Amino acid sequence: ELSVDMETAAKDVRDKVSVAQRYLPRDVDPPTVAKADADAEPIMQITVQSNLRSLLELTEIAELTVKERLQTIQNVSSVAIWGENRYAMRLWLDPVKMAAYKTTPMEIKAALDRENIELPAGSIEGDDIERSIRTLGLMLTPEEFNNLIIKEDDFRIVRFGDVGFAELDAENRKNILRRNGIPMVSTVIIPQPGANQIDIADEVRVRLEQMRKDLPEDVIVEVAHDSTRFIRASIDEVKTTVYIAFILVVIIIFLFLRDWRVTIIPTIAIPVSLVGAFFIMYMAGFSINVLSMLAIVLSVGLVVDDAIVVVENIYQKIEKGMTPRDASIEGAQEIFFAVVSTTVTLVAVFFPIVFLEGMTGRLFREFSIVVSGAVIISSFVALTFTPMLASKLLVKREKKNWLMLKTEPFFEGMNNTYEKWLIYFIAHKKLVIPIFLGTLVLIFVFFKSIPAEMAPLEDRSEVMVRTNLPEGATYEYTRDYTNRISHIVDSLVPEKESNMTIIFGTFGMVRLTLPDMTERDRSQMEIADELSKGVMPETAARAFVQQQSTFGGRRGGMPLQYVLQAPTLVKLEEFIPSFMAEVNESPFFQMADVNLKFTKPETRIVIDRDKAALLGVSTRDIGQTLQYALSGQRMGYFYMNGKQYQILAEINRQQRNTPLDLKSIYMKNNQGTMIQMDNLVKLEESVAPPQLYRYNRFNSATVSAGLAPGYSLGESIDEMDRIAKETLDDTFRTALEGESRSFRESSSSLMFAFLLALVLIFLILAAQFESF
Repeated sequence: ELSVDMETAAKDVRDKVSVAQRYLPRDVDPPTVAKADADAEPIMQITVQSNLRSLLELTEIAELTVKERLQTIQNVSSVAIWGENRYAMRLWLDPVKMAAYKTTPMEIKAALDRENIELPAGSIEGDDIERSIRTLGLMLTPEEFNNLIIKEDDFRIVRFGDVGFAELDAENRKNILRRNGIPMVSTVIIPQPGANQIDIADEVRVRLEQMRKDLPEDVIVEVAHDSTRFIRASIDEVKTTVYIAFILVVIIIFLFLRDWRVTIIPTIAIPVSLVGAFFIMYMAGFSINVLSMLAIVLSVGLVVDDAIVVVENIYQKIEKGMTPRDASIEGAQEIFFAVVSTTVTLVAVFFPIVFLEGMTGRLFREFSIVVSGAVIISSFVALTFTPMLASKLLVKREKKNWLMLKTEPFFEGMNNTYEKWLIYFIAHKKLVIPIFLGTLVLIFVFFKSIPAEMAPLEDRSEVMVRTNLPEGATYEYTRDYTNRISHIVDSLVPEKESNMTIIFGTFGMVRLTLPDMTERDRSQMEIADELSKGVMPETAARAFVQQQSTFGGRRGGMPLQYVLQAPTLVKLEEFIPSFMAEVNESPFFQMADVNLKFTKPETRIVIDRDKAALLGVSTRDIGQTLQYALSGQRMGYFYMNGKQYQILAEINRQQRNTPLDLKSIYMKNNQGTMIQMDNLVKLEESVAPPQLYRYNRFNSATVSAGLAPGYSLGESIDEMDRIAKETLDDTFRTALEGESRSFRESSSSLMFAFLLALVLIFLILAAQFESF
C-alpha cells in the first residue's frame, strides 16, 4: 500500500523474521530484510566489455570499479550486475575415483573445514616489541586445493586431486548477457522511491567519465540504456506546449478583444499567476515533472479567464463614459462574487484528487495542487492586479480601429445567433429537462462503450521479448531457444539500435532498443505486432512480446495479473487446469500463463530406513551426502586479491546426467565401511511445483495474460471475473495485482472524485444563487 510508512513496515517485518528464524534449519544463512520498491525498474544500464578479457575479469571490473562508485550516488537504491561471472573455486568430484579411494563427499567437506582455516594465534612480547602471531592456513590457489589431504588410509595419503580436480571458474555458469551478439556484463541502476531520476542519470554520466580515465584501454564502458531520456523528452515537449499555449492564448484574446491595450492586461496576468503556481510547487517540495508541467499548461488557459472577465467589464464602463480609475473600482466590485464563486468551483473540481488513494492519487496529487493553486492566485490577480493595470492602461476609444471594423459583422452575427437560441429555449422551457436527461443517458452509454485502460501505450523505442520455458528445461535448452528468438528479432527489425539478450538459468529475455520515433518508419506498436507474429511458430517454448506500460508496473509483469487464492494446494491443483483452459479459449487474452505449475519433473529418494539402520547409516548422512555431491553446496570461502569468494563442490555434470547415476554414489556407515547408495534408497519419478506462493497468507496462483488486439484492460478484467465465477467454487477468493490492480483502484477512486466534485459544485452554486 502506498500509504504505509516504509520505516515502520521494515521494523515490523524484522520483528516477525526474528521470531520465525528459530524455526529455520541451523545451516541456513540468516535472513535479511531490505527496503526497496517492489515496482522499481532499472533506469540505466551500463555495459562493460573488452576484446582481451574474460567475463570473469570483466565482472571483477564491474563490481570493484563501476558498482562501487555508482552505488554511492545519492538516492540510488541499489546497483546490480547482470551477466556476472563471479570467481569461485569449483571442486569437481569424480564418483568413480572416490569409490576407488574409499572417499565420500562428507569426508571432503570435513577436510576443508579442518584444513582451510586461519585463526589468530595470540602474540609474543619482548622487552620492546610485541608481535602478533598469525597461522597461515587458508588455501588460495587451485594447486593448493588439489594438494589438500583428505585422509591417510593404509599408509597412503589421499589428496583431493586423486578424487577430483579444482579450478578457478565462474560461480554461476548459467548466466550470460550479449549486446548485438557480443558477450559482456552490465550494471543497472535502481533508484529509491521518489528519487529524481534525471539527477541520478546526470551524476552517473559524470562518474563514468571519471572512471574511463582509470580503466584499462581495452575496457569499454558505455551507457546501453537510459530511460530518463523519455522523461527529458516529455518535459521538453510540455515546456514547448506551455510556450505554444501562451502564444495561442494571447492571439485569441487579441482577436476577440481587438485592442492591444485590453489584450496586454490579461497577457501580463498569465506569467504573474504562473509565478505564484511555481512558488506553491517550491513550498510544497514538488519537482518539475511531466504532471506538474501538464498542470502549468492547463493553468495557462484557466488563469486568464478571470482577468478577461474583469477587463471586459471595466472596459465597458470606460466606453460608457466613466474614468478608468472609477471604472476599475466599480467593475471589479461588481463581479467580485462571480469571480470568487468561479474560482471556488474550479478548485472543487481539481482539489478532491488530493485525497485519492492508490497510484492515481500519488500520480495526480501534484497536478491537482498546482492547478488549484494557480486558479486561486489567478483570481487574486484578477481582482487586484488586473484593475490596477486597467486604470493605468485603458482609455476610451474615440474611433474604431481597422481590425474592429473588419471583424464587427462576424461578432454581431454571433451575438444575434446566440440571442435567437436563448429566446427560443426560454420560450420552450419544457425541452430543457428532456435534453438534460438525454445528455445523462448519452454520457452513461459512452462511458460503458468506450474501452477503459490504465494509460495508453507510449512509443518509448523499446520492445522486450520474454521466453517462458517448460518446467524442467535445462540451461542449454533455454539458451538455444532464446538465441533463436534473438535471431528472429534481428531479422524482423533491421532498423534496431541494439539487441540485448539476457539468459539467467531458465529465464530468457531479448530487449530491443529502437531509434527515436522520428528516425524510423514503423511505430513501436507495429514492430511489437510483427514480432508477436514472428515468434509464434517457435513452439519449442513460449515467447511473448511486451511493451513497457506508460505508468510502469510490477517488474516483468503482464498487463493482467489475476490471483487465485485457495485454502489448500489440492484445490489449486484441481481447479487451475479448467480455469486456464477457459482463459486460453477466451478471445480477450493472449500468452496467458500461471506461475504455479505442478509439472516440474522430480526424482524422489525413498529411504529404506530398516535397511539403513541395519547397515549403520542415518537419514542425515544420506541427505548430506547427496547434498554435497549434487547441489553445488558452498563448502567454505577462499580469498583472492583481498576479496572473499565461495568454494563450491559437486559431481561432474557428465557423471550425473540421469537419476540412475545417484545410485552409484558411495557413503560410509558408522563402522567406516563403504556403502553404495543403491543399497539404501529407491528412486521414484514424480512431478511437483518448483515454488509455492502465498497471497494474504492463502495458498495462491497468479494468472498472467496479455491483452488481445481490440480489447481493453477493463474488459479483460471483467472477462476474467466471469471465468472465475463459472469455474471456481465458493472456497476460492480472487484478487488483482500489478497494473490491473492499479487500474481497478484508480477507476473507483476517479469515480469517487467525480461524484464528490459534482456535489461540491452543486453546493457552491446553490450558495451563490441562494436556491437549490
